[in-house]
Amino acid sequence: MKIRKAIEKAKLAREKEDTFEARFTTKAAIQEGRLPPVYTESRHAEPDYKKMAENKCSALSSESPYPDAFRVLRTRINNLIQCKAHKTLMITSAHPGEGKTTTAVNLALTYAKEIGQTVLLVDCDLRRQDVHKFMGIESDRGLVDYLAWGTPLKDIIIWPGIEKFTFISGGRTIPDGTELLESSRMHGLVEEIKNRYPDRFVIFDTPPVLAGAESIAFTPLVDNIILVVGYGKTSIMEVKNILDLIPTEKFLGFVLNRSESRKDPYGYY
Repeated sequence: MKIRKAIEKAKLAREKEDTFEARFTTKAAIQEGRLPPVYTESRHAEPDYKKMAENKCSALSSESPYPDAFRVLRTRINNLIQCKAHKTLMITSAHPGEGKTTTAVNLALTYAKEIGQTVLLVDCDLRRQDVHKFMGIESDRGLVDYLAWGTPLKDIIIWPGIEKFTFISGGRTIPDGTELLESSRMHGLVEEIKNRYPDRFVIFDTPPVLAGAESIAFTPLVDNIILVVGYGKTSIMEVKNILDLIPTEKFLGFVLNRSESRKDPYGYY
């Protein structure tokens, strides 16, 4: 009887050890990028890939000409940052309609394809909230709901079933979000989302600089900034004005959008 109990005890101990080893191995595999993470603190929603293609958010498509352009953009950004402590990037433009949201979505999707990298895209354009629309997803909760109404963070993060990619977009909009973006709650949110996971890169899609004060107010919260410029739309004088409004030590450079140059076989970037 004692021998049987000893055998059963040893068997249970081995099973417990195997379970722990499996958990440890899985966690290590996720951190090393060999297995995709499982998102439990978020809402799941399926994207409309046809709508994404219509909006040129097709960095995941092997049939699209855009992925190579965004891989080059990602590599250029990584080379310029050269600092693992830099985990936040703000994407803005001079005017509406220059392609900043399309750039933000595609760049986020491209970062999600990196080994050992996850990405969170945050829609900080509190006047419009377009990221979820670009992906063909219905969302009745977003950043305003969190900042002004206390909606829990887990209720505004959406996982669209795309490996290593989550985003925040949707819900209420307001005419001017400067005060909310400057608030202590926004400061706390940025610290929370960039430090919760060591492999997370956070991209913020912010309003156009010349459309109001929101983006200027948000610049102290991020590590780096890129400016999307519409070909033939933004003047040199406007670009100079923007560079006077944002911290130059954080500015990485420009993305020239919708270029008609024959040197660009894709006709987009």
